[in-house]
Amino acid sequence: MTDHLDIAAAAAGFSIDANPSHAPGPFPNRAGSLDDAMMRAAADEITGWAGYAPTPLHDLPEIAERLGVARVVFKDEAARFGLGSFKALGGAYAVAQLARQAEAAGGSITDVTVATATDGNHGRSVSWGASRAGCKAKIYIHAHVSKAREEAMAAFGADVVRINGNYEASLAACKEDAAAHGWQIVSDTSWPGYTEVPLTVMAGYTLMAREALDQLGGKTPSHAFLPVGVGGLAAGLIAPLWQAAGADLGKMISVESHMSACMRDSLVAGAPTLVDITEETLMAGLSCGEVSTLAWEIMKPTVSHCITIGDDAVAPLMRWFHRRTPSIEAGECSTSGLAACLAAHADPAAWKQLGFGKDSVILLAGTEGATDPEFYQRIIEAA
Repeated sequence: MTDHLDIAAAAAGFSIDANPSHAPGPFPNRAGSLDDAMMRAAADEITGWAGYAPTPLHDLPEIAERLGVARVVFKDEAARFGLGSFKALGGAYAVAQLARQAEAAGGSITDVTVATATDGNHGRSVSWGASRAGCKAKIYIHAHVSKAREEAMAAFGADVVRINGNYEASLAACKEDAAAHGWQIVSDTSWPGYTEVPLTVMAGYTLMAREALDQLGGKTPSHAFLPVGVGGLAAGLIAPLWQAAGADLGKMISVESHMSACMRDSLVAGAPTLVDITEETLMAGLSCGEVSTLAWEIMKPTVSHCITIGDDAVAPLMRWFHRRTPSIEAGECSTSGLAACLAAHADPAAWKQLGFGKDSVILLAGTEGATDPEFYQRIIEAA
C-alpha cells in the first residue's frame, strides 16, 4: 500500500497557486443566494426521501500519520441513494422542485421534459429524479463518456444523446434542443440568465457538508481539498463550512486536473476564464472548461489556494483505497483530494504555504464510487 502512496506523491502535473482574491469575511446570508433558508429546505426534503442515510466520514489514520497532522477524514459518497455519487443530492432535488412547480401551476408532470449535459453522474441523478417524479429526461453526453455510464442513465428511462466533441459541445447541443422544444434544462452549471435551477442543485450538494460537520462534532476542518469541475460541488461544500466558521473559515483548496483547470485560471486572473480542453483526464467529472457563475461568486473570496494534478495518481490511489482495511470504493474523482494532498506534502515549499501542522484536520471529498464498474474493476485488479 505504501508503494501506491509513494507513486501518488511523485505524480506529474502538480502545481499550486495562491488565490489573490482570498478574503472570506462573514458568511453572506442573503435571500436569493445559497443562504441558510435554501440549505435548510434542501436538507429537510432530501433527508425525508426513502433510502436516505448520512454517508460515512472515514478516518484515514495512516494518512494522518504520514502527513504529521491530527486527522484526515474522507466523506464517502459511493453509496448515496444507490447512485454511486454525491450528484444524487443535486440533480434529483432540482427535478423534484420543478415537478412541484408544474403541479402548482396546474400542469401535468408527464408533460414536463428535463434535459441536461453530463459527464455521467449528474445525468444519472437527473434521470433518477425524472423517474421518481414521473417526467421525461433527455440527457446529452459527449464522445468520451463511457458506455457503462450511458447505460446507467438509460436504465432510468432517459433518452441519452451522444454528441461528438467535449462537455462544452454536449452542453451547447442541450441548450439548443431545449430552446427549440421547450424543455427545462437542469444543469449543475450556471450562466448569465440561468441561475435558479443550478442554485437549487448546489443547495442539494450542501447536505454533504452539513453531514460532515455533524460527524466532526460541529468543528470545521482546518483544510478541505475540493474537487472542481464547474465548481458546483466545491461551492456547495464551502457554503455550510463558511456559515459555520465565518471569517475563521479554514483553507479551502481547489483541486483540478491540469488539463482543465478553469477555476485555477479564473482565480489567478481574477475573472472567469475559459479553458480549451484538448486532452481528457481520467477524472471525467473534473473535465470542464468553464466555471459556473454561481460557484464563482462563492469560491472567489473563499478558496485560499488552487492545486492542479495529473492522472498518474488516479489508478494507484483507487487501488490503495480498495486494498486498505476497511476497504473504500473510491472512483476516479474521489482520488483527487488525496492525490493533491500527497503531492503537496512531497513539496516542502507547498506544504509550508498551505500552513499544515500537527493540529490540522483535513477533509477530503470522496465524490463517487464505481460509477463505471468495468473501468473500476480493471483498475483495482491491476498490479
